[in-house]
Amino acid sequence: MQPSFFDHQDRLELLEQLGDPLPKLERTVNWDAFRELLGSVYKNSDPSKGGRPPYDAVLMFKVLVLQHLYNLSDDQTEFQIRDRYSFCHFLGLSPEGKVPDAKTIWVYRERLKELDLVDKLFSELLIQIDAAGFSACKGQIVDAAIVPVPKQRNTREENRQVKAEDSPVTWSDNKRCQKDVEARWTKKHGKTHYGYKNHISIDQQHKVIRKYAVTSAEVHDSQVFEELLDENNSNGSVWADSAYRSAELEAALSDANYRSHIHRKSTRKRPLNEREQRANTKRSKVRARVEHVFAQQANRLVRSIGQARAGVKIGMMNLVYNTRRLVWLAG
Repeated sequence: MQPSFFDHQDRLELLEQLGDPLPKLERTVNWDAFRELLGSVYKNSDPSKGGRPPYDAVLMFKVLVLQHLYNLSDDQTEFQIRDRYSFCHFLGLSPEGKVPDAKTIWVYRERLKELDLVDKLFSELLIQIDAAGFSACKGQIVDAAIVPVPKQRNTREENRQVKAEDSPVTWSDNKRCQKDVEARWTKKHGKTHYGYKNHISIDQQHKVIRKYAVTSAEVHDSQVFEELLDENNSNGSVWADSAYRSAELEAALSDANYRSHIHRKSTRKRPLNEREQRANTKRSKVRARVEHVFAQQANRLVRSIGQARAGVKIGMMNLVYNTRRLVWLAG
């Protein structure tokens, strides 16, 4: 017996009751609002040259949202769209119809990189979040997290040349294409890490990422602090950990009419007194909210090559977090 429309509808409703987040995501986000920005992705395609017509630009954007929501590779994304009924319904595809393959997904993401569209898509989503009544308020929290990439097995001499921005002569063209020469090593809490950093600013009230910046991992958090400050927040309070504290930064915040709640630093010669420790504890209760954001982005290994591609991946990671946050706030 062939299943009817009502059988499919019952199945979708059951999936949502069992915890499928995609129906709420589909209803809450205005996906068509991204269409104008995404119109340039296929602007130079020429239908007269033949070949398969491109997939709808918004559909492909939603494919990338699925990919980052479930932390999938391009091949895994293609497989899951073919295999999962909920994915097909979210994309408006039928399981037996044509599905974007891994190469199509890769090419589409490359176009977003070339056109520098991810930041603009991120800003469009913020417009929707503000319009829904969740504008930035109660101050902002700034922090950064390391985003790892596969470690490079280079010799010390090769690493020296890479840092000097000089490609090792022993590398073939094929090997050079597989080497990420823009990621860097850094040390945190006694452990070494290799990759990039995701610097973010969230508003204290709604925990929405309002601004972000992507750097290589060795860049100190404080170097992009001012870039992350959100002037649209209705409250001038700023929270951050002690890595951001300096006399220059405190003066700059005061001059810009911000109220600093940055943790105080202790040193070997000058430990914090009891009053300063209590103040830091009080600040931590607010600052800890940003850790909830990074907890949702944990274990996100970026396998792309170069900072520009890592920037697309990390930008999409932040955008997808905001879509989930909007669903929760609206729900």
